[in-house]
Amino acid sequence: MRLYNTLTRRKEEFAPLEKNHIRMYHCGPTVYDHAHIGNFRAFVFADILRRYFEFRGYRVTQVMNITDVGHMTTDADEGEDKLEVAAKRQRKDPYSIARFYEASFFEDVDALRIRRAHHYPRATEHIPEMIALIEKLLKKGYAYKAADGVYFDVTKFEGYGKLSGNTVERLMAGARVAVNPNKRNPYDFALWKFDPKHLMQWDAPWGRGFPGWHIECSAMSVKYLGETFDIHTGGEDGIFPHHECEIAQSEAATGKPFVRFWLHVRFLLVDGQKMSKSLGNFYTVKDILKKGYSGRVLRYVLMSTHYRKNLNFTFEGLDAAKAAIERMENFVLSMQDVAGASDDPAVDEALKKAEKDFVEAMDDDIEISAALAAVFEMIRAVNRASPSQKQAQRAIRLMHRFDEVLAVLDVERKKEVPEEVLELVRRRQEARKAKDYATADAIREQVRKLGYLIEDTPKGPRVKPLSD
Repeated sequence: MRLYNTLTRRKEEFAPLEKNHIRMYHCGPTVYDHAHIGNFRAFVFADILRRYFEFRGYRVTQVMNITDVGHMTTDADEGEDKLEVAAKRQRKDPYSIARFYEASFFEDVDALRIRRAHHYPRATEHIPEMIALIEKLLKKGYAYKAADGVYFDVTKFEGYGKLSGNTVERLMAGARVAVNPNKRNPYDFALWKFDPKHLMQWDAPWGRGFPGWHIECSAMSVKYLGETFDIHTGGEDGIFPHHECEIAQSEAATGKPFVRFWLHVRFLLVDGQKMSKSLGNFYTVKDILKKGYSGRVLRYVLMSTHYRKNLNFTFEGLDAAKAAIERMENFVLSMQDVAGASDDPAVDEALKKAEKDFVEAMDDDIEISAALAAVFEMIRAVNRASPSQKQAQRAIRLMHRFDEVLAVLDVERKKEVPEEVLELVRRRQEARKAKDYATADAIREQVRKLGYLIEDTPKGPRVKPLSD
């Protein structure tokens, strides 16, 4: 399996540090508002990644943070805390704001059939871990206390810029940030902030305040996944400064590589434009559901373009996704009614090729478009052929196997007919062709005693449970 690693800027062979166990972390929501469909493109990708690893037989430990303090209104350390802005606007305390929008986030997670992560650590519940990490950085000389907080000195960490390309030298050469006289360097970032007006405060050895945004992910990921883990995902807007700062503070504190593979999801556009409330093209998951589309249709749209390409969201795309899902479901339903007794070699070939092509596509940096193409090519090939009932059931099982990754089907599985019964049906057909009706009737009765009914149709025998 090969994944594109933002850190090395190339596809690399992937294998987990620990045999058969993959540990991965995903930047989660800042719970000050309903998450929009751009956020959920990254969350759906994280789910596809996990599902595919599990499809391939790996054990996965998945962590996604809940940011409920410290995320400022700018990517720098300036502005107001997003939670506090929402709290003031709604005249509520920030904790109630956080819990309300956290609940909204999980509603959307379930609507999009995203498997729940194993851990959803809240920043406000991991302050001791953050304080301990900052203490390490202060002790090692990577951090310093200033009048308005504790900062990380980017000039002390030799590898700063290795993820984004924004090295200290390049940043300083093109410095465009407002100068904070409390910082040693313009691009030093806050580990801890002092602000007596902030509504959420904690005691720390260096003074009462609240954590910076970047330190939260480092502290929580290390707690649940270890000092070095396999995969970190997020949107491309997180590469700098957030993920760059995570690497610097984590590796400075531990002296070990932080994350082996960084996977970043490109932006979502709406009708070819950046999504913006001012343009009237800003959509939350709930907005799409209110327009009558199901969560699985939205999921299909969000996952169907390769994660390293911009996704252009349109309502025509939603309609096409709905039709694609219906086509897959209709195929499963049609296979449930297949009654043929003779195998068609073309079906065996189509099923084998589909499974091979699906795995090869997903192994190639989660190339979902090619994986979906393999599914639909299988549908076309099997529909052109004449499958037996046994082959039809294999096709159904394979579709449900693919759906362990895709998670878009909503068609009821019919009870599978045991191979023993199918063999009796084949023997009965041979007896009927030989005009040995006594044997044929005896086999019919034998099948009935096993709990199944044989119906003779113009297309051949149909077998179904007696309970039907």
